Amino acid sequence: MERDEILLRLRERIVAFAASRMGKDVAEDLAQETLVVLEEKYPHVEGLEELLPLSLQIVRFKMVSLRRKTARRGEYTSVSVDDLPLPDDAADPAQAYERSQMRERLRKAVGEMEERCRDMFRMKLEGKSFAEIRQTLGVQSINTIYTWDYRCRKKLLEKLGGSWAGSGIEGGER
Repeated sequence: MERDEILLRLRERIVAFAASRMGKDVAEDLAQETLVVLEEKYPHVEGLEELLPLSLQIVRFKMVSLRRKTARRGEYTSVSVDDLPLPDDAADPAQAYERSQMRERLRKAVGEMEERCRDMFRMKLEGKSFAEIRQTLGVQSINTIYTWDYRCRKKLLEKLGGSWAGSGIEGGER
């Protein structure tokens, strides 16, 4: 029997062996890779009694390598995209309404405050630090800025009804 004929029969055995452990779709690829290794690295091995154990050992190494690779990539624990529900990016109408109402209440309440408080809120929304606000307002001590900030937030809280709870606003931060 010629080497090509032996490899054809061997391929069937390799596919059956790999399919019993990994699945039919993967078995075809593993068999092909195994035969490539046999052709490239072991062209001198001729007999079936030598090729069979060698090919099965190669396919075992290939299966272990594939398992390692899929574990490393997290493919065992992955979830199909088709199984995941699509998120609804549209805002909930009730939440959108509440946010718009709160925005209007905030805009009105801040508009009624003194200029220093409006300036501080504006600078905080611009992302300025308390040290930058102190420099902009020309104040000597940063503690003065902390005090002004506390008083402005307290006045805003009173204008909004006296409680941050339920208003959707996080309070008490510096």
